[in-house]
Amino acid sequence: MGVEVGGFFGLILLVLNVWAIVKVAQSSASTGSKVLWIVLILLLPVLGLILWFFLGPG
Repeated sequence: MGVEVGGFFGLILLVLNVWAIVKVAQSSASTGSKVLWIVLILLLPVLGLILWFFLGPG
């Protein structure tokens, strides 16, 4: 009983997650914040991406 992501939606999600991780790595935030955001994006791909979009770059 898990959420399966595949096909075109999965590809779009992968591209967006890679983009978010690159943006986090390039940001001027502290190393601890960067690591926390990257781990969150990797462990929770959809929720982590949404949270980063609204809470991260500001």
